[in-house]
Amino acid sequence: MAKTKPGKKDLDSYTIKGTNKVVRAGDCVLMRPSDSDKPPYVARVEKIEADHRNNVKVRVRWYYRPEESIGGRRQFHGAKELFLSDHYDVQSAHTIEGKCIVHSFKNYTKLENVGAEDYFCRFEYKAATGGFTPDRVAVYCKCEMPYNPDDLMVQCEGCKDWYTCCIFFYLFGYAEN
Repeated sequence: MAKTKPGKKDLDSYTIKGTNKVVRAGDCVLMRPSDSDKPPYVARVEKIEADHRNNVKVRVRWYYRPEESIGGRRQFHGAKELFLSDHYDVQSAHTIEGKCIVHSFKNYTKLENVGAEDYFCRFEYKAATGGFTPDRVAVYCKCEMPYNPDDLMVQCEGCKDWYTCCIFFYLFGYAEN
């Protein structure tokens, strides 16, 4: 862990004001936006520290929503998809609204019930350049789109490949081409 500046002390945890929820380094949190019309920001807590007046600050690594990235939201992005960015910041712990869970893509697709605090991440995002890691993902179906967990997929019993609903439109003559 990095050294703390003079007059500051590292904390193991922080209790979210007005709740009994405890946040620790490594937890994902919902941060209050300055514009109340926007959804909360999502961040991973990297460090918690207090100054000599007991003002608690958190060092966070931000997650971006697809619409906040260069290029914006695309058809294959899930409604609960986030990108782990290389953007770090220090915020007052008082702006933490709650905890959330950011699952790996694989684990998210196995959830039986997706709750309000469940998100997933399959890309890392370079905020300055708009670049992604990985820069490609597997594509499926005739539409050649990456898998969107919000879309229904069906496995073919013959070839064992997975297809999105759009293949049914194609097979039953509803496609434009």
